Amino acid sequence: MTEIHIPYQPRPLQLELHNQLQSHRWGVVVCHRRFGKTVMAINHLLRDAILSDKTNPRYAYIAPTYRQAKAVAWDYLKQFAGKIPMVRFHETELRADLPNGSRIQLLGSENPDSLRGIYLDGAVLDEMADMPESLFPEIIRPALSDRKGWALFIGTPRGHNAFYELYENASNQKDWFTQVYKASQTGILDEEELEAAKAMMSHDQFEQEFECSWVANVPGAIFAKELQSIQEMGRITEVPHDPSARVDTWWDLGVGDSTSIWFTQTIGRSIHVIDFYENRNEGLPHYAGVLQQKGYLYGTHNAPHDIEVRELGSGKSRREVAWDMGINFRVVPRLPLEDGIHAAQLLIPRCWFDHANCKHGLECLRQYHRAYNEKSRSFRASPVHDWSSHAADAFRYLAVGLKESRSFDGRPPQAIADSNYNPLSVRM
Repeated sequence: MTEIHIPYQPRPLQLELHNQLQSHRWGVVVCHRRFGKTVMAINHLLRDAILSDKTNPRYAYIAPTYRQAKAVAWDYLKQFAGKIPMVRFHETELRADLPNGSRIQLLGSENPDSLRGIYLDGAVLDEMADMPESLFPEIIRPALSDRKGWALFIGTPRGHNAFYELYENASNQKDWFTQVYKASQTGILDEEELEAAKAMMSHDQFEQEFECSWVANVPGAIFAKELQSIQEMGRITEVPHDPSARVDTWWDLGVGDSTSIWFTQTIGRSIHVIDFYENRNEGLPHYAGVLQQKGYLYGTHNAPHDIEVRELGSGKSRREVAWDMGINFRVVPRLPLEDGIHAAQLLIPRCWFDHANCKHGLECLRQYHRAYNEKSRSFRASPVHDWSSHAADAFRYLAVGLKESRSFDGRPPQAIADSNYNPLSVRM
């Protein structure tokens, strides 16, 4: 057997992780910036691929995007795997083929459905907090099943999102291990460097990136101040459904994407946000079933203007299709994005959120953020479009719809007032 020498000398904490993965099938590691997680992850994939006695072993390193995978890990894979005789690299596919039939490929999570159908013997999900919530349970977990593969989830926190829930659940599972590595404890970065970073970053940024805080606000978070305020006021709590009041729904409808629905009751000047639902790759019949299953006494169903767009195949708009199913949508008036965000910021202090039913929706609102532009040293004007956007957009329609439904002359705008909509009356 040919000896293979990989030029990698793990640090004590990296070695600790390698040993944990040898004795556990699943691992969740929360670590600070510059910990060396990517180098450790690539070398663990490489070691397992070299030693595997399976037929055609398959391994994946997955980053939030394909571009990130290439920028962060591709050079490391070539550096360490390049020492293996007869290894072949495929630049266009970010893939390394080892002489024993093993294959390691770098992938992005931005299009989860493109990963369906693969099988895996091991996978690393790097910066799990920035990936779609459905990626692991719907795609990667089944890909690991028939070969009983392993997975490592690694990254820094982004609030109480799916990565946090994974960490919390893993803490009580037999075949899982969890570990948190804070910069103040590992000694990898010296005190002088940490103090310099602290001086240049906001408190929340430093706590999140270096001290692995789950509760620090996401940099550029749009609704952070408002949500923190109502949290302190006790407005994120148990909010019971009032059977005597009608329930309004507020939708962001996706086609090949997520559909988000907020359920609200207006009680005086307060908005009781009693429920939230989100799913993806489902048609309107699915959501009609959800409405029926919840059993609320409904008032209005509200959706953005694009519900009026007619589909090429049927010639019908989604508004017409919904009407056929008994859902009579009102159309929320158009409003510039920033005006809608401002309306949402003004609305949040009037809201009471049910902490259990709205858990995922609230986390989306917390995570909704603007990206930071390094060149201009400022946050971009447009919010980042990611897994949090759909719930945030639906809430923005809620704020706009409530605002526009109140007119100073007592007459609601036509776009919000046509509760007697009948598509048969407008067809040519």
